[in-house]
Amino acid sequence: MELKELIAENEFYDIYRSDDNKAVSVYKKPEYKEKCLYAALTHARVETTLQNYSTLKMATLHEVTIIDGKWSNVMDWIEGDTLEQLMKKDPSKTDIYLDKLIEVQCEIHDQYMPLLSKLKDKMARQIKSLGQIDEIKKYELLTRLDSMPKHIKLCHNSFEPKNVIINDEGTFVVNWGHARQGNASADAGKTYLLLKLHMPEIADAYLERYCRKTGTSKRYVQAWLPIVAAAQLDKGIESEKEFLMHWIDVVDYS
Repeated sequence: MELKELIAENEFYDIYRSDDNKAVSVYKKPEYKEKCLYAALTHARVETTLQNYSTLKMATLHEVTIIDGKWSNVMDWIEGDTLEQLMKKDPSKTDIYLDKLIEVQCEIHDQYMPLLSKLKDKMARQIKSLGQIDEIKKYELLTRLDSMPKHIKLCHNSFEPKNVIINDEGTFVVNWGHARQGNASADAGKTYLLLKLHMPEIADAYLERYCRKTGTSKRYVQAWLPIVAAAQLDKGIESEKEFLMHWIDVVDYS
């Protein structure tokens, strides 16, 4: 297998398209072995659930291997257009694609994943590790997090239009490495903040439509935003820091 084209990258791994048409996530440092293996386990558990209980599709994980001394996950390459690409190709259909995005997210939240790690536990670890905020603010955020209802719904935890691919075979959701069991409104809050960062023109419409479709109070989703912003801040992406610090400081909403 030869890596032919760099498709995307983040702070932990690079994604390549291989010569045999696979998507290969190559973790950047040998010490990221644990992250690679945990992402593979998470993907496999979600894959089993969606195959048995959902019409949604995802890439099949084929192997965990070592490429040039770096741990890597190998899975199917999914052809098609992402919802983000479709929105940009035809802005007049943005509302249709936004409704599709919410429909897919609701289908994800309909799945129960008691074997996955808990989203609240991950968020607590992320908040505790932050060096950018003081201990009082950490305490406030952790207290708020602890008071939130505990659910075991499947949460993608990185859900945005670029992670939904449409093709002739159906609807595929990709990038499952951050998935956890938890509260659907926390996941919706994460999507809202990611849209605010990457596609701000549709963020507010997303929140309005998500809450209307699910019968969820908008204030309830908004109550998660400081927590979600703090957890995202733990990734250390400098370009996001000012934006996330603003949301961490928001206490209540009208």
